[in-house]
Amino acid sequence: MADSVPVRCPTCRRENAFTPPTFPCACGAPLTMPVLRGGVPVEIVHRTWRASWVEVRCEACGRHDEWPAPESSCVCGTVARIPVVPVPLPPPPNRPSLGVRSLPAPPPKPAPGALRPAFQPVTIRTARDCVTAAAQYLKWLGYPDVTRTQERTASGVDLRGFGVVAQVDPTTRSTALREIECVWLNGLNDSAIAVFFSLAGYARDARSRADELHIPLFVMDLTGTPQPVNDAADDLITYGAAGRR
Repeated sequence: MADSVPVRCPTCRRENAFTPPTFPCACGAPLTMPVLRGGVPVEIVHRTWRASWVEVRCEACGRHDEWPAPESSCVCGTVARIPVVPVPLPPPPNRPSLGVRSLPAPPPKPAPGALRPAFQPVTIRTARDCVTAAAQYLKWLGYPDVTRTQERTASGVDLRGFGVVAQVDPTTRSTALREIECVWLNGLNDSAIAVFFSLAGYARDARSRADELHIPLFVMDLTGTPQPVNDAADDLITYGAAGRR
């Protein structure tokens, strides 16, 4: 377990002991959030996706990835975000020597989504067809090793692949908040993106929570073609799996 550090509440100035959270890196090594010593905690008044995540470098493998920003609660009711050690910026590129013409920059590469062929949908007649259609769609997005779980886990995961977990709700009721949070926790535990597919859409609080956690949400029609319902889903379609690693 990581050592606790003192954190002063920005509201009541009370000093609290805070233990930085530890997450599993994709390389398998434990990664403890590098809390910035002497950093000033900031009270969370309004949550946003961008502010809820921080970039941290794994000391074991050197991988840069985004993790949930550490937060501390005080007895006065204040929840504060704890600053972490910033990831150092890469060194600037070497400037060309005087008298030597620099080469023109190469044209920008097209987004991965522009290189994909048209998606071939799977007609939905049964609940099993919903899972099959979702698996085909994730493969189309760049997760070729996605497979169906042998038996749906207690946490509700239906599909797994390298860097992705997904849940499929084939029922005729709107997907609830708890299901969104469950798939997010599974993605966090696997260091993978969590994706959700629903046949009947999402409850309002589930949709709001997914937006906060940046979980791609899709609704499926009976033709088997998932449709994005939030910005995270649009980003996943645009950049595919390559844009999430």
